[in-house]
Order: sequence, then C-alpha cells, then structure tokens
Amino acid sequence: MNLPWLAALSAGSLLITLLLTPLVRNAFLRSNLVDAPDGGRKLHARAVPRIGGIPISIAYVAPFTLLALASPAGASPVHAMPFIVPLILSAGIVFLTGLLDDIVGLLPWQKLAGQLLAAMGAYFSGVRISSLAGYELAGWVGFPLTLAWLVMCSNAFNLIDGLDGLASGMGLFATLTTLLAALLHGNQELVLLTLPLAGSLVGFLRYNFNPASVFLGDSGSLLIGFLLGSYGVIWSQKSATLLGMTAPLMAVAIPLLDVCLSVVRRWLRGQPIFSPDRGHIHHRLLERGLPHRRVVLVLYSVCGFYAALSLLQSVLSNQVGGLIILLFCLATWAGIQHLGYHEFDAAGRTLRSGDVQRLVHGQLTIQNFERQIRHAGSAQECWQLIFESALMFEVIRLQARLLDEEFESAGEETGAPGWQLWIPLGGTNHILLCCAFGRRHRSGILIPWVESLRTHVPPRLEAVGRLRTTGPTDVGSLVQLARKVEASQDGELLPAAGTAKEAI
Repeated sequence: MNLPWLAALSAGSLLITLLLTPLVRNAFLRSNLVDAPDGGRKLHARAVPRIGGIPISIAYVAPFTLLALASPAGASPVHAMPFIVPLILSAGIVFLTGLLDDIVGLLPWQKLAGQLLAAMGAYFSGVRISSLAGYELAGWVGFPLTLAWLVMCSNAFNLIDGLDGLASGMGLFATLTTLLAALLHGNQELVLLTLPLAGSLVGFLRYNFNPASVFLGDSGSLLIGFLLGSYGVIWSQKSATLLGMTAPLMAVAIPLLDVCLSVVRRWLRGQPIFSPDRGHIHHRLLERGLPHRRVVLVLYSVCGFYAALSLLQSVLSNQVGGLIILLFCLATWAGIQHLGYHEFDAAGRTLRSGDVQRLVHGQLTIQNFERQIRHAGSAQECWQLIFESALMFEVIRLQARLLDEEFESAGEETGAPGWQLWIPLGGTNHILLCCAFGRRHRSGILIPWVESLRTHVPPRLEAVGRLRTTGPTDVGSLVQLARKVEASQDGELLPAAGTAKEAI
C-alpha cells in the first residue's frame, strides 16, 4: 500500500473537518437549528447545533473521491477494493436517517427502518458475519446476526452521546484500535477504511470536547457506530483466532455495554425500551460527584484499557486469548458493581430469595383454580377452591360469604397482628383475607389472584344461584344450557348428567 495515499487519507480528512465544522455550525446557529438545554438530561448550558455528522461524513468521503479522480484508472486503492463504494453508500443511509431525526424528528420505528436498510446494504456489499467461534454460519444465520450487530453498534454510540466529547472520543479510541489491529494483521482494506474516520474524529474533537460548540447529533453518532460495526465485521473476517468477533467487541465495549444495561434496566423497571432516562454510565458517574471532564477522561481510560485487551486478544493464541476474555469479563463485572444499579441488586435479591419459584408456583395455582372453578356446583365447592388457592399466601384467617352462606377457616396464628384485604364479589358475596405481618405473601401474585377471583367467581356463583331458584320442570333445560356453557369454555361438551348439580 502506497504511503502517500495513506497520509493523504488521514490528513485530508483532518483538514476538511477542521475547516468545515465551524462553517456548518455557524450556518445552523443562524437558522436556529440547535439543541436547547432542558435542565434534565441535556446538561449543556447554551443552545448548541447538532450537526457533527455533516462535516464528518464529508471529510470521510472526500479523500476517497479525490484519490479515485486523481489516480490513473484502476491504480488507486478505491478501484482495487470495489466493496468500499457500496459500504459508503450504506453508511450514507444511516447518516441521512440521523440527519432527518436531528432536523425534523423521526419515530423510533422509522429510525430502525433506516438502520436496517443500511445494514442490509452493508451485508450485500460483503460486510457479513460468516463464522463464529471457528464455525461457518449458514446464510440464514449470518444475515440476521450481521444486521443485529450493525444496528446495535449504531444505537450504542447514539445512546452514549450524552456528554461533550464522549461518543466522538470513544469512537476515536475504537477507530485507532481497529487501525492498529489492521496494521498488525496486514489488512489493507481495513487500514484504508479506518484512516479517514480517525482523521475526521481528531478534527471534530477540536470543537466537540468540553465545552463543546457543536454536537455529534444522531447523524454523527449513528454514522460512527455503523462504520465501527462494519470495521469489526471486516476485522473478524481476517482474524486468525477462533474467537474472531471478541476483539472487535472489546474495542467498542463501553457503548455496547451501556446499551445492553439500558435495555435490561428498563425491562426490569417495566419501562419502554426506547424511553430516555438518566441511568446511562456517564449519568451514574456524574451522580457520584465526578465533574463533567473527569467523567469523560475516566471513560477514555477505560476505553484505552479495553483497547489494549482487544489488541492482545487478536494477536495471541486462543489459550491466552481466553484468559484475556476472562479478565475483560471480570473488569466489566467490577465496573457494573461500582456503578451501583439498584435494578440489578433488586433482581439479584429476587433470584436469591426464591421469589421467582414462588411466582411461578403462584401462577400455576391461579391457572389450576380457574380451570376447576368452572365445574363447581355449589357455594361449598367454590369456597373449597378459593381456600386451597389462598393457602399460598400463608393466611391466618380466611372468611367468605357466598350465596348467603358463611365460611371461615383459621390458620395456626389466629391472634397474630396482620393486615386484611376485602374482596367484593358482587352483591353480598365477598372474601376477607387476613395475613400476618412479616410473612412472605408473594406480593407479585396477590393482585393476579384477586383479579382471577373477581373474574371467575361471580359468574359461577350466579350460575349456582340460578340452579337453586329453578323449578324441577326447568331442570332439563338448565342442564342443556349448562352443557353449552361448558362446551364454550372447555372446547367440548360434558357427558350427559343425571342431576343439575353434576351438569353445572
């Protein structure tokens, strides 16, 4: 590979970014297309344009274009590597998707559609995960895996872009790591692809580091994440180790870790996956009292550590590489513990306490109750089924009034202090549940149990009550009606019964 070409790629991107960024920034300021602070998640003090993707994308493409035009036909690296043009066009789709979101705003599904379209373009240009852990993957496996990887990388850098210089600096660390790996492995395609992005990010950090006068915006963060995800796939294609994707994954570990933590946290809290919050890694460090710049520098240092592990894993033997992966996992686990996410502490306590098993048992108990209550033929049978299902709450007393009949059952500690729950079932029918304080009452299953009682017991009591007031001449028709009801509930008719009670 010609050294002047490499120098032209990186230097050209750097100069174009340095010159173009303030021009685009000022134009957007005059047009009032800015990101205004809101006193919440947006921590900047003044309105700042979100146009980073524009100078970075132009500075990335321009050197390739100049090389292709200035070199003799077929003599430039661009001509020798035909997949570069389709890949750049795919990255352009991601850039335009982010730019539209920055200017007019897009719905989450619209952004995802643009990213998937770009990922498919990259796949068909040759950027595809074709093997994993030394095993060749079939196309129907490699295709969705490649799309998921590229979309995840794109969104990872989009989510981590919450502090001045954070996403662009992490992108620079990952790009330089990939560039060094490409030089070590003699991967000329990867060297050619990474140099312009490295130059662009160095130039952009001049304006993006704290205090920033310009932000990356979605156009910039999505573009950087998409390109780095593509670089990771190309890196793994030429990797000599069985664990080919692990080294690229380490290079972008912090953004990927942040997006994974965000998804799991929101799922544990029952929040929408795409909802914004202040639980990202950089937010947690800010809450610990670290100033803005120090948070960024701390995360830079972690990126440097992961970059070193990534390079070591890519060049050492598989046995030593396994130890490096173990070190990476331990360091990541320690970092998550240090951040102090309450969601994971609560989930861990739930798993250790056995609440998961209790919840599963409770759901099965409710399902069994719902199946059996449909066949109850008297208030006494309804009471028996209710009492058996209530045993999972370790009750000290259970009372019920069903069809003017009184029922009561006491537990072992009838005099213990506790709480009461009154459950109306229509008319004078009701249930009173009493449980002692300090017991495990399976609170996660209590409300579903109550809702099940409210849904299934009243209609059954009504059916039993109609039987009590029906004369002998109407018993035959009631039996037929009851059999039809059972058929609609169970999917088949009950066998003919000799009494109305058996039919119901």
